[in-house]
Amino acid sequence: MSTQNIKAIDAIQEAQKIAFAPFVFQAVISLRKLGVFSLIFDKRKKGGITAKAIADTLEISTYGVGVLLEIAETSNIVSKNETGHYEITTIGYYLNYHETVNVNINFTNEVCYKGLFHLDEAIKTGKPAGLKELGDWSTIYEGLSQLTPLQQKSWFEFDHHYSDDIFSEALELVFKKERKTIFDIGANTGKFTIQCCKYNDAVNITMIDLPGQLNKAVANVKKEGFQERVKSHEIDWLSENPQIPSGAETIWMCQFLDCFSKEEILKVLKTCVNSMDENSELIIIETFTDRQKFDNAKFILEATSLYFTVLANGNSKMYKATEFKDIASEAGLEIKEDIAVGEYHTMFTFNKK
Repeated sequence: MSTQNIKAIDAIQEAQKIAFAPFVFQAVISLRKLGVFSLIFDKRKKGGITAKAIADTLEISTYGVGVLLEIAETSNIVSKNETGHYEITTIGYYLNYHETVNVNINFTNEVCYKGLFHLDEAIKTGKPAGLKELGDWSTIYEGLSQLTPLQQKSWFEFDHHYSDDIFSEALELVFKKERKTIFDIGANTGKFTIQCCKYNDAVNITMIDLPGQLNKAVANVKKEGFQERVKSHEIDWLSENPQIPSGAETIWMCQFLDCFSKEEILKVLKTCVNSMDENSELIIIETFTDRQKFDNAKFILEATSLYFTVLANGNSKMYKATEFKDIASEAGLEIKEDIAVGEYHTMFTFNKK
């Protein structure tokens, strides 16, 4: 539907949906947490279930169930048949059972929701003004290890959901060549490092990240028994003159550079170029907004940009592939491979110019 040709009555309807979107979102959260969605779904073969039966089964008030179901019905999340029995719609099913939607809902509710209230302040100041809702840090990365268990769970599940699925395909591409030394920059919990060690018995890896993250990553590597092949290097990329060791055949960055502004990305890449020789390769994997096949994927990435604005650091976003190519070239890198990986990701391989 063209936004220019939409009828006024339809435009008002869409505008009102946006005006009350937080109400619908929190109603969905409650329907999930209270078990209403699951109960309705379980009764699907019996013609649904009444609000009274839901209230009795879950031991909550009929009033409470009623107000939630009314807004859910209006929002096409549940439907009520002629006998007053509720059934879950396809939208409601996805809201309760779809893995990606589930990850996105938990991330939004547990990590982002309160902080988004400060979005206008973040836009004005260029700082993550909503981060104060989680803790007293300059960026969210400094405080990841200090988030509550539920916040950590929601953050890492969101982060890993959009990277874990492509690791197996990426590893096949990476190890088409012999790789003896890899720098895993932005090692996070050490997942990629561990998978590399499992995939290849000869590779040695240096994990490079903030101290708080490295502590978790090192512990996970040790738990898997790969500590003899894995080193760690602490770094703060926002410091005045960050340095990384030399000697890596491959520098790996997966969903890392989107955590920085363009100026900071250039700084990171120049630091890497200074550590590379003529045989080194730098691999970047990202979800670029201009490389998505489906509108909902582009929508998710653009929403994620607001998370970076208001909570993560105040100045980064999800970028276009063309933007990354330009920055890499300015940093002294020459692109050698441009490969689609999985449904959402692109893998760039660079050499030093």
